[in-house]
Amino acid sequence: MKVFSNTCTFNYSWEEVSAANWQKYCPWNEKSTHVTAVDTLSRTVDSKTGILRTERLITCKQSVPEWLKSVIGCTDTSQVLETSYVNPTEKTVTMVSQNITWANLVRVQETVVYRPLSATQTQFEQAARITALCGGWQKIKNSIEDSLVTRFKENAMKGKEGFECVLAMSRRVFAEEREKELLLLGHGKMMA
Repeated sequence: MKVFSNTCTFNYSWEEVSAANWQKYCPWNEKSTHVTAVDTLSRTVDSKTGILRTERLITCKQSVPEWLKSVIGCTDTSQVLETSYVNPTEKTVTMVSQNITWANLVRVQETVVYRPLSATQTQFEQAARITALCGGWQKIKNSIEDSLVTRFKENAMKGKEGFECVLAMSRRVFAEEREKELLLLGHGKMMA
């Protein structure tokens, strides 16, 4: 098993980050074009804790070497099950993801947590456990795990850049909507 971890800070409030998180895989994020679909499977709010629990199926187009496709009979499409918990009391968003595709060959379990550092900054913590399930072939297991850790490192920077774009666009759109609301309220008062 190999572990990848990453921490960074977004210069946005926790409220902005937790709201924009739902738009992470949208046209505003040019770094996530590999995500082809995000399907919400379930969404519930715990009446006692207020925690929003959401399950989503994320479908991606991955670049898979042709030789690997022929050996294990796979396609370019992969799926991940993501379960997220938004805790408004503790101000945390926790997302736990597990690969569905190739789960018989490799297990990738990722946990991401967003929590406020201050009124204007949010900390992002990411940890992934990668386990190749190749029986006794330790060299092959190490090679698979090492290559997936490398991919996580490469994607971490792209993910941060992409989410920064989503956050900036989200802030702009919310500001425009607030401005429209204020204009409508002001216009309504003038009419009265």
